[in-house]
Amino acid sequence: MRLLLSKTGVWIAAAAVILLAPTLFQSGFALSVMGQMGVAIIFALAYNMLLGQGGMLSFGHAVYFGLAGYFSIHYLNLMGEGLVWYFPVSLLPLFGGVVGLFFGVLIGFVSTRRAGTTFAMISLGFSEMATALTLILVAFFNGEEGIQTDRWVGPEPFGITYGPDIQVYYLIGIWCFVAMVAMYALTKTPFGRMSNAVRDNPERAQFVGYNTQRVRWLAFSLSSFFAGLAGALHAINFEHVGFETVGLAQSGFVLFMVFIGGVRHYLGPILGAVLITLLTATLGDLTQAWFLYFGIFFVVMVVFAPGGLAGLIMLHEPVWKTDIRLAQRMILPYMGGLITALIAGFGLIGLIEMIYFVSHKLAGDTDVLLYGFATDVSSIYSWLIYGTIAATGIVLCRKSFPAVRGSWNSAMDDVRERFSA
Repeated sequence: MRLLLSKTGVWIAAAAVILLAPTLFQSGFALSVMGQMGVAIIFALAYNMLLGQGGMLSFGHAVYFGLAGYFSIHYLNLMGEGLVWYFPVSLLPLFGGVVGLFFGVLIGFVSTRRAGTTFAMISLGFSEMATALTLILVAFFNGEEGIQTDRWVGPEPFGITYGPDIQVYYLIGIWCFVAMVAMYALTKTPFGRMSNAVRDNPERAQFVGYNTQRVRWLAFSLSSFFAGLAGALHAINFEHVGFETVGLAQSGFVLFMVFIGGVRHYLGPILGAVLITLLTATLGDLTQAWFLYFGIFFVVMVVFAPGGLAGLIMLHEPVWKTDIRLAQRMILPYMGGLITALIAGFGLIGLIEMIYFVSHKLAGDTDVLLYGFATDVSSIYSWLIYGTIAATGIVLCRKSFPAVRGSWNSAMDDVRERFSA
Protein backbone atom coordinates (compact mmCIF):
# COMPACT_ATOMS: atom_id res chain seq x y z
CA MET A 1 0.00 0.00 0.00
CA ARG A 2 2.85 2.37 0.84
CA LEU A 3 4.37 1.73 -2.59
CA LEU A 4 1.07 2.47 -4.28
CA LEU A 5 0.71 5.72 -2.35
CA SER A 6 4.21 6.75 -3.38
CA LYS A 7 2.99 6.60 -7.00
CA THR A 8 -0.16 8.62 -6.28
CA GLY A 9 0.77 11.35 -8.73
CA VAL A 10 1.33 8.83 -11.52
CA TRP A 11 -2.01 7.11 -10.88
CA ILE A 12 -3.84 10.45 -10.74
CA ALA A 13 -2.28 11.38 -14.09
CA ALA A 14 -3.29 8.01 -15.57
CA ALA A 15 -6.86 8.45 -14.32
CA ALA A 16 -6.96 11.97 -15.76
CA VAL A 17 -5.80 10.72 -19.17
CA ILE A 18 -8.49 8.04 -19.21
CA LEU A 19 -11.15 10.51 -18.06
CA LEU A 20 -10.26 13.40 -20.39
CA ALA A 21 -9.19 11.56 -23.55
CA PRO A 22 -12.73 11.54 -25.07
CA THR A 23 -12.88 15.34 -24.76
CA LEU A 24 -9.80 15.61 -27.00
CA PHE A 25 -10.75 12.89 -29.48
CA GLN A 26 -14.50 12.90 -29.95
CA SER A 27 -14.99 10.93 -33.17
CA GLY A 28 -16.48 7.45 -33.13
CA PHE A 29 -13.31 6.04 -34.68
CA ALA A 30 -11.14 7.60 -31.96
CA LEU A 31 -13.38 6.22 -29.20
CA SER A 32 -13.23 2.77 -30.78
CA VAL A 33 -9.44 2.86 -31.04
CA MET A 34 -9.05 4.10 -27.47
CA GLY A 35 -11.35 1.33 -26.27
CA GLN A 36 -9.20 -1.22 -28.08
CA MET A 37 -6.14 0.34 -26.47
CA GLY A 38 -7.64 -0.17 -23.03
CA VAL A 39 -8.32 -3.84 -23.72
CA ALA A 40 -4.83 -4.27 -25.20
CA ILE A 41 -3.19 -2.64 -22.17
CA ILE A 42 -4.85 -5.11 -19.79
CA PHE A 43 -3.96 -8.06 -22.01
CA ALA A 44 -0.35 -6.92 -22.49
CA LEU A 45 0.17 -6.35 -18.76
CA ALA A 46 -1.34 -9.77 -18.05
CA TYR A 47 1.04 -11.35 -20.55
CA ASN A 48 3.97 -9.51 -19.00
CA MET A 49 3.16 -11.16 -15.67
CA LEU A 50 4.29 -14.32 -17.43
CA LEU A 51 7.15 -13.08 -19.58
CA GLY A 52 8.54 -10.07 -17.77
CA GLN A 53 7.87 -11.11 -14.18
CA GLY A 54 8.04 -14.89 -14.43
CA GLY A 55 10.27 -15.48 -17.44
CA MET A 56 7.69 -17.73 -19.18
CA LEU A 57 7.46 -17.28 -22.95
CA SER A 58 3.97 -18.30 -24.03
CA PHE A 59 2.74 -18.66 -27.60
CA GLY A 60 -0.83 -19.38 -26.55
CA HIS A 61 -1.97 -16.84 -23.99
CA ALA A 62 -4.80 -15.76 -26.26
CA VAL A 63 -6.55 -19.01 -25.26
CA TYR A 64 -7.68 -17.45 -21.96
CA PHE A 65 -8.47 -14.14 -23.62
CA GLY A 66 -10.62 -15.79 -26.29
CA LEU A 67 -12.34 -18.41 -24.13
CA ALA A 68 -13.34 -15.74 -21.63
CA GLY A 69 -14.79 -13.74 -24.52
CA TYR A 70 -16.80 -16.74 -25.74
CA PHE A 71 -18.22 -17.56 -22.31
CA SER A 72 -19.00 -13.91 -21.61
CA ILE A 73 -20.83 -13.44 -24.88
CA HIS A 74 -22.85 -16.62 -24.32
CA TYR A 75 -23.80 -15.37 -20.87
CA LEU A 76 -24.88 -12.04 -22.37
CA ASN A 77 -27.10 -13.86 -24.87
CA LEU A 78 -28.61 -16.08 -22.17
CA MET A 79 -29.32 -13.00 -20.03
CA GLY A 80 -31.01 -11.38 -22.99
CA GLU A 81 -33.28 -14.42 -23.30
CA GLY A 82 -33.96 -14.47 -19.57
CA LEU A 83 -32.53 -17.96 -19.13
CA VAL A 84 -29.91 -17.17 -16.48
CA TRP A 85 -29.55 -14.96 -13.43
CA TYR A 86 -28.97 -11.34 -14.41
CA PHE A 87 -25.41 -10.18 -13.91
CA PRO A 88 -24.69 -6.45 -14.47
CA VAL A 89 -22.81 -5.87 -17.70
CA SER A 90 -20.60 -3.45 -15.80
CA LEU A 91 -19.31 -6.38 -13.73
CA LEU A 92 -19.24 -8.93 -16.56
CA PRO A 93 -15.43 -8.54 -16.97
CA LEU A 94 -15.13 -10.23 -13.56
CA PHE A 95 -17.02 -13.20 -14.98
CA GLY A 96 -14.55 -13.28 -17.88
CA GLY A 97 -11.68 -13.11 -15.40
CA VAL A 98 -13.04 -16.11 -13.49
CA VAL A 99 -13.34 -18.05 -16.77
CA GLY A 100 -9.75 -17.18 -17.64
CA LEU A 101 -8.66 -18.16 -14.14
CA PHE A 102 -10.46 -21.50 -14.38
CA PHE A 103 -8.76 -22.49 -17.62
CA GLY A 104 -5.47 -21.00 -16.46
CA VAL A 105 -5.49 -23.17 -13.34
CA LEU A 106 -6.25 -26.31 -15.37
CA ILE A 107 -3.82 -25.74 -18.23
CA GLY A 108 -1.21 -24.08 -16.03
CA PHE A 109 -1.04 -27.11 -13.76
CA VAL A 110 0.20 -29.10 -16.76
CA SER A 111 2.25 -26.55 -18.66
CA THR A 112 4.14 -24.96 -15.75
CA ARG A 113 5.70 -28.30 -14.82
CA ARG A 114 8.25 -27.40 -17.48
CA ALA A 115 10.05 -24.14 -18.14
CA GLY A 116 11.93 -22.52 -21.01
CA THR A 117 11.48 -23.85 -24.52
CA THR A 118 9.38 -26.81 -23.39
CA PHE A 119 6.86 -24.49 -21.73
CA ALA A 120 6.69 -22.36 -24.90
CA MET A 121 6.01 -25.42 -27.04
CA ILE A 122 3.30 -26.67 -24.67
CA SER A 123 1.60 -23.27 -24.82
CA LEU A 124 1.76 -23.39 -28.62
CA GLY A 125 0.13 -26.81 -28.58
CA PHE A 126 -2.75 -25.61 -26.40
CA SER A 127 -3.22 -22.62 -28.71
CA GLU A 128 -3.56 -24.87 -31.74
CA MET A 129 -5.92 -27.16 -29.83
CA ALA A 130 -8.16 -24.27 -28.82
CA THR A 131 -8.24 -22.93 -32.38
CA ALA A 132 -9.17 -26.35 -33.71
CA LEU A 133 -11.94 -26.74 -31.12
CA THR A 134 -13.54 -23.45 -32.18
CA LEU A 135 -13.94 -24.93 -35.67
CA ILE A 136 -14.98 -28.41 -34.49
CA LEU A 137 -17.43 -27.62 -31.66
CA VAL A 138 -19.69 -25.54 -33.85
CA ALA A 139 -22.61 -25.79 -31.41
CA PHE A 140 -20.70 -23.67 -28.88
CA PHE A 141 -18.19 -21.67 -30.94
CA ASN A 142 -20.20 -21.34 -34.20
CA GLY A 143 -17.15 -22.04 -36.37
CA GLU A 144 -15.62 -19.24 -38.42
CA GLU A 145 -18.62 -16.96 -38.02
CA GLY A 146 -18.20 -16.67 -34.26
CA ILE A 147 -20.83 -15.46 -31.82
CA GLN A 148 -22.71 -12.16 -31.89
CA THR A 149 -24.53 -10.46 -29.03
CA ASP A 150 -26.29 -7.31 -27.88
CA ARG A 151 -24.68 -5.73 -24.84
CA TRP A 152 -27.89 -3.86 -23.97
CA VAL A 153 -29.63 -6.67 -22.11
CA GLY A 154 -31.09 -5.16 -18.95
CA PRO A 155 -31.25 -2.31 -16.47
CA GLU A 156 -27.88 -0.85 -15.51
CA PRO A 157 -27.33 1.79 -12.83
CA PHE A 158 -27.57 5.51 -13.66
CA GLY A 159 -29.49 4.79 -16.87
CA ILE A 160 -26.47 3.26 -18.62
CA THR A 161 -27.32 1.22 -21.72
CA TYR A 162 -23.88 0.68 -23.29
CA GLY A 163 -25.40 1.69 -26.56
CA PRO A 164 -23.29 4.85 -27.05
CA ASP A 165 -19.60 4.26 -27.68
CA ILE A 166 -18.65 6.73 -24.95
CA GLN A 167 -20.25 4.52 -22.28
CA VAL A 168 -18.36 1.46 -23.51
CA TYR A 169 -15.15 3.48 -23.54
CA TYR A 170 -15.54 4.50 -19.91
CA LEU A 171 -16.39 0.92 -18.92
CA ILE A 172 -13.13 -0.24 -20.52
CA GLY A 173 -11.25 2.74 -19.08
CA ILE A 174 -12.39 2.07 -15.50
CA TRP A 175 -11.51 -1.62 -15.69
CA CYS A 176 -8.19 -0.78 -17.37
CA PHE A 177 -7.28 1.54 -14.50
CA VAL A 178 -8.32 -1.00 -11.86
CA ALA A 179 -6.36 -3.76 -13.60
CA MET A 180 -3.25 -1.59 -13.97
CA VAL A 181 -3.24 -0.75 -10.27
CA ALA A 182 -3.89 -4.36 -9.26
CA MET A 183 -1.15 -5.79 -11.48
CA TYR A 184 1.32 -3.14 -10.36
CA ALA A 185 0.55 -3.98 -6.73
CA LEU A 186 1.16 -7.66 -7.46
CA THR A 187 4.65 -6.90 -8.78
CA LYS A 188 5.57 -5.32 -5.42
CA THR A 189 4.35 -8.18 -3.23
CA PRO A 190 6.58 -11.00 -1.93
CA PHE A 191 4.96 -13.20 -4.55
CA GLY A 192 6.03 -10.77 -7.28
CA ARG A 193 9.59 -10.78 -5.98
CA MET A 194 9.56 -14.57 -5.83
CA SER A 195 8.40 -14.70 -9.45
CA ASN A 196 11.43 -12.60 -10.36
CA ALA A 197 13.67 -14.95 -8.41
CA VAL A 198 12.25 -18.00 -10.18
CA ARG A 199 12.75 -16.20 -13.48
CA ASP A 200 16.38 -15.27 -12.78
CA ASN A 201 17.65 -18.26 -10.82
CA PRO A 202 15.17 -21.12 -10.32
CA GLU A 203 17.84 -23.41 -8.83
CA ARG A 204 18.64 -20.96 -6.03
CA ALA A 205 14.93 -20.30 -5.39
CA GLN A 206 14.37 -24.03 -5.06
CA PHE A 207 17.41 -24.37 -2.81
CA VAL A 208 16.02 -21.87 -0.27
CA GLY A 209 12.76 -23.84 -0.05
CA TYR A 210 10.39 -22.50 -2.70
CA ASN A 211 8.45 -24.76 -5.04
CA THR A 212 9.26 -23.13 -8.40
CA GLN A 213 6.46 -24.99 -10.20
CA ARG A 214 3.88 -23.60 -7.76
CA VAL A 215 5.21 -20.09 -8.15
CA ARG A 216 5.01 -20.38 -11.94
CA TRP A 217 1.54 -21.95 -11.68
CA LEU A 218 0.24 -19.12 -9.48
CA ALA A 219 1.70 -16.49 -11.80
CA PHE A 220 0.20 -18.29 -14.79
CA SER A 221 -3.23 -18.46 -13.13
CA LEU A 222 -3.27 -14.79 -12.12
CA SER A 223 -2.12 -13.79 -15.58
CA SER A 224 -4.95 -15.86 -17.07
CA PHE A 225 -7.44 -14.08 -14.82
CA PHE A 226 -6.48 -10.66 -16.17
CA ALA A 227 -6.31 -12.02 -19.74
CA GLY A 228 -9.88 -13.28 -19.25
CA LEU A 229 -10.94 -9.88 -17.96
CA ALA A 230 -9.55 -8.31 -21.14
CA GLY A 231 -11.32 -10.95 -23.26
CA ALA A 232 -14.70 -10.14 -21.69
CA LEU A 233 -14.16 -6.42 -22.37
CA HIS A 234 -13.24 -7.27 -25.95
CA ALA A 235 -16.53 -9.17 -26.32
CA ILE A 236 -18.53 -6.28 -24.88
CA ASN A 237 -16.72 -3.74 -27.05
CA PHE A 238 -17.20 -5.53 -30.38
CA GLU A 239 -20.35 -7.52 -29.52
CA HIS A 240 -18.68 -10.38 -31.35
CA VAL A 241 -16.12 -13.07 -30.62
CA GLY A 242 -14.51 -15.22 -33.33
CA PHE A 243 -12.02 -18.04 -33.59
CA GLU A 244 -9.20 -15.58 -34.21
CA THR A 245 -9.35 -14.41 -30.58
CA VAL A 246 -7.92 -17.73 -29.34
CA GLY A 247 -5.47 -18.23 -32.21
CA LEU A 248 -1.76 -17.86 -32.65
CA ALA A 249 -2.09 -14.46 -34.33
CA GLN A 250 -3.70 -12.94 -31.23
CA SER A 251 -0.99 -14.45 -29.03
CA GLY A 252 1.62 -13.11 -31.44
CA PHE A 253 0.23 -9.59 -31.28
CA VAL A 254 0.37 -9.44 -27.50
CA LEU A 255 3.92 -10.81 -27.65
CA PHE A 256 4.85 -8.02 -30.06
CA MET A 257 3.26 -5.44 -27.76
CA VAL A 258 5.27 -6.55 -24.77
CA PHE A 259 8.57 -6.91 -26.63
CA ILE A 260 8.27 -3.58 -28.44
CA GLY A 261 7.17 -1.78 -25.27
CA GLY A 262 9.79 -3.38 -23.03
CA VAL A 263 9.66 -6.63 -21.09
CA ARG A 264 11.47 -5.64 -17.90
CA HIS A 265 9.55 -2.41 -17.24
CA TYR A 266 5.96 -2.05 -16.05
CA LEU A 267 5.43 0.88 -18.42
CA GLY A 268 6.64 -1.18 -21.40
CA PRO A 269 3.50 -3.26 -22.12
CA ILE A 270 1.38 -0.11 -21.82
CA LEU A 271 3.48 1.73 -24.40
CA GLY A 272 3.57 -1.31 -26.66
CA ALA A 273 -0.20 -1.86 -26.45
CA VAL A 274 -0.96 1.78 -27.28
CA LEU A 275 1.50 1.91 -30.18
CA ILE A 276 0.60 -1.44 -31.77
CA THR A 277 -3.14 -0.80 -31.46
CA LEU A 278 -2.72 2.60 -33.09
CA LEU A 279 -0.60 1.16 -35.90
CA THR A 280 -2.97 -1.72 -36.64
CA ALA A 281 -5.96 0.65 -36.63
CA THR A 282 -4.43 3.23 -38.97
CA LEU A 283 -1.78 1.59 -41.17
CA GLY A 284 -4.29 -0.72 -42.82
CA ASP A 285 -6.08 2.32 -44.28
CA LEU A 286 -2.85 3.93 -45.46
CA THR A 287 -1.09 1.04 -47.15
CA GLN A 288 -1.65 -2.56 -48.17
CA ALA A 289 1.89 -3.42 -47.12
CA TRP A 290 1.33 -2.55 -43.47
CA PHE A 291 2.22 -6.05 -42.27
CA LEU A 292 5.65 -5.62 -43.87
CA TYR A 293 6.20 -2.32 -42.04
CA PHE A 294 5.04 -3.90 -38.83
CA GLY A 295 7.54 -6.73 -39.24
CA ILE A 296 10.38 -4.35 -40.10
CA PHE A 297 9.59 -2.22 -37.06
CA PHE A 298 9.58 -5.27 -34.79
CA VAL A 299 12.92 -6.51 -36.14
CA VAL A 300 14.51 -3.07 -35.78
CA MET A 301 13.31 -2.80 -32.18
CA VAL A 302 14.55 -6.27 -31.22
CA VAL A 303 17.97 -5.76 -32.88
CA PHE A 304 18.72 -2.16 -31.91
CA ALA A 305 16.59 -1.68 -28.79
CA PRO A 306 16.13 -5.08 -27.12
CA GLY A 307 14.92 -3.32 -23.97
CA GLY A 308 11.97 -1.89 -25.88
CA LEU A 309 10.63 1.65 -25.82
CA ALA A 310 10.50 1.73 -22.02
CA GLY A 311 14.07 0.45 -21.93
CA LEU A 312 15.19 3.33 -24.15
CA ILE A 313 13.45 5.83 -21.90
CA MET A 314 14.80 4.38 -18.65
CA LEU A 315 18.28 4.20 -20.15
CA HIS A 316 18.35 7.99 -19.77
CA GLU A 317 16.96 8.08 -16.24
CA PRO A 318 20.39 8.62 -14.56
CA VAL A 319 21.00 11.58 -16.86
CA TRP A 320 17.86 13.59 -16.14
CA LYS A 321 17.92 12.68 -12.44
CA THR A 322 21.50 13.90 -12.07
CA ASP A 323 21.28 17.16 -13.99
CA ILE A 324 18.68 18.25 -16.51
CA ARG A 325 21.37 20.25 -18.31
CA LEU A 326 23.06 16.99 -19.27
CA ALA A 327 19.85 15.91 -20.98
CA GLN A 328 19.52 19.29 -22.73
CA ARG A 329 23.04 18.82 -24.10
CA MET A 330 21.87 15.65 -25.84
CA ILE A 331 18.96 17.27 -27.69
CA LEU A 332 20.85 18.38 -30.83
CA PRO A 333 22.59 15.03 -31.51
CA TYR A 334 19.34 13.18 -30.90
CA MET A 335 17.42 15.52 -33.20
CA GLY A 336 20.07 14.95 -35.87
CA GLY A 337 19.69 11.19 -35.56
CA LEU A 338 15.89 11.45 -35.74
CA ILE A 339 15.93 13.68 -38.82
CA THR A 340 18.34 11.44 -40.73
CA ALA A 341 16.27 8.38 -39.79
CA LEU A 342 13.15 10.11 -41.12
CA ILE A 343 14.92 10.93 -44.38
CA ALA A 344 15.98 7.31 -44.82
CA GLY A 345 12.50 6.11 -43.90
CA PHE A 346 10.92 8.54 -46.38
CA GLY A 347 12.93 7.13 -49.25
CA LEU A 348 12.63 3.47 -48.23
CA ILE A 349 8.85 3.70 -47.79
CA GLY A 350 8.58 5.23 -51.25
CA LEU A 351 10.57 2.37 -52.77
CA ILE A 352 8.57 -0.28 -50.89
CA GLU A 353 5.26 1.23 -51.95
CA MET A 354 6.33 1.36 -55.59
CA ILE A 355 7.60 -2.23 -55.52
CA TYR A 356 4.36 -3.38 -53.89
CA PHE A 357 2.31 -1.44 -56.44
CA VAL A 358 4.22 -2.91 -59.38
CA SER A 359 3.70 -6.45 -58.09
CA HIS A 360 -0.08 -5.92 -57.70
CA LYS A 361 -0.96 -3.32 -60.33
CA LEU A 362 -3.63 -3.74 -62.94
CA ALA A 363 -2.79 -3.62 -66.64
CA GLY A 364 -2.20 -0.06 -67.82
CA ASP A 365 -2.13 1.37 -64.28
CA THR A 366 1.16 3.19 -63.63
CA ASP A 367 0.37 5.85 -61.01
CA VAL A 368 0.68 5.21 -57.27
CA LEU A 369 -0.26 7.78 -54.62
CA LEU A 370 2.79 8.54 -52.46
CA TYR A 371 2.66 11.20 -49.74
CA GLY A 372 -0.36 12.74 -51.42
CA PHE A 373 1.20 12.92 -54.89
CA ALA A 374 0.66 10.69 -57.91
CA THR A 375 3.93 8.95 -58.79
CA ASP A 376 4.54 7.24 -62.12
CA VAL A 377 6.19 3.88 -61.41
CA SER A 378 7.01 3.42 -65.11
CA SER A 379 9.38 6.41 -64.96
CA ILE A 380 13.01 5.75 -64.05
CA TYR A 381 13.13 9.19 -62.42
CA SER A 382 10.63 8.15 -59.72
CA TRP A 383 12.88 5.24 -58.73
CA LEU A 384 15.99 7.42 -58.85
CA ILE A 385 14.45 10.11 -56.65
CA TYR A 386 13.32 7.79 -53.88
CA GLY A 387 16.42 5.64 -54.20
CA THR A 388 18.63 8.72 -53.83
CA ILE A 389 16.66 9.94 -50.82
CA ALA A 390 16.92 6.52 -49.15
CA ALA A 391 20.66 6.22 -49.87
CA THR A 392 21.31 9.76 -48.63
CA GLY A 393 19.36 9.08 -45.44
CA ILE A 394 21.27 5.86 -44.78
CA VAL A 395 24.64 7.59 -45.29
CA LEU A 396 23.60 10.42 -42.97
CA CYS A 397 22.42 7.89 -40.37
CA ARG A 398 25.85 6.27 -40.39
CA LYS A 399 27.29 9.67 -39.48
CA SER A 400 24.63 10.90 -37.04
CA PHE A 401 24.09 7.74 -34.99
CA PRO A 402 27.69 7.64 -33.67
CA ALA A 403 27.13 11.23 -32.53
CA VAL A 404 24.00 10.10 -30.67
CA ARG A 405 25.91 7.30 -28.96
CA GLY A 406 28.78 9.67 -28.19
CA SER A 407 26.48 12.22 -26.56
CA TRP A 408 24.94 9.52 -24.36
CA ASN A 409 28.36 8.13 -23.38
CA SER A 410 29.57 11.62 -22.56
CA ALA A 411 26.51 12.31 -20.39
CA MET A 412 26.92 8.99 -18.57
CA ASP A 413 30.62 9.74 -17.95
CA ASP A 414 29.59 13.01 -16.31
CA VAL A 415 27.03 11.16 -14.19
CA ARG A 416 29.68 8.67 -13.00
CA GLU A 417 32.13 11.47 -12.21
CA ARG A 418 29.56 13.30 -10.07
CA PHE A 419 28.66 10.18 -8.13
CA SER A 420 32.30 9.22 -7.61
CA ALA A 421 33.28 12.71 -6.46
